Amino acid sequence: MRMMIEDYGARVASVWEGLRSTTRKMVVGALQSPAGTTPPAQQAHGGGATSYDARSDWELSRLLAALDERVAEGGSALSDEQARETRRMAEACAVLLQNQAQSAEVFSQLVTRAHRAHDFARIDALADELAERFAPSEMCELARDDHAVVRALAHEALAQSPTGVLVSLLVDPVDANIAREAIERQADEYGIEEARHLVHMLDQAEMAAEEEDDA
Repeated sequence: MRMMIEDYGARVASVWEGLRSTTRKMVVGALQSPAGTTPPAQQAHGGGATSYDARSDWELSRLLAALDERVAEGGSALSDEQARETRRMAEACAVLLQNQAQSAEVFSQLVTRAHRAHDFARIDALADELAERFAPSEMCELARDDHAVVRALAHEALAQSPTGVLVSLLVDPVDANIAREAIERQADEYGIEEARHLVHMLDQAEMAAEEEDDA
């Protein structure tokens, strides 16, 4: 790194000191790599000294939040060099997380951050990874997110999921309504016959249940 860690501010320094050595190596490696890329050794999910895991998610997420907070302070709190280097480290963390994030919470953080920066190319890149990286239940979690853009991306990804995958969510009391909405979109917007048939069956079952209640 071009600056001492203390130059990034007290909170960043505190978070940095709490990182595992492997996570620090990831950040340093990303800083030394061309913009927007991740060193090959960090892309592997197992076996190596810099293997990525759930704790890496958590640590990098905290560091990114601290760096963004430091940048937001702006003004006289940072010299031009400090501001530039803080943004550079934040971008390195964001790229690492974008390439390897494993939690819905971190995905939400990245989308929210990109939206705040009007970085629509990054939002598109994150959207492309959503269905491949997260399980349907995690996408349902994102569909309940506080941020409207995160919710929209999750709903779109669910609507493009196989209908059979969505059916498995209908028995989950937490995810059932979101899965039903996705199936209805498949039927109405995409004209998927399996989805149309399923919506018809669900409507019939609801009507039968209402008639029983009224009897």
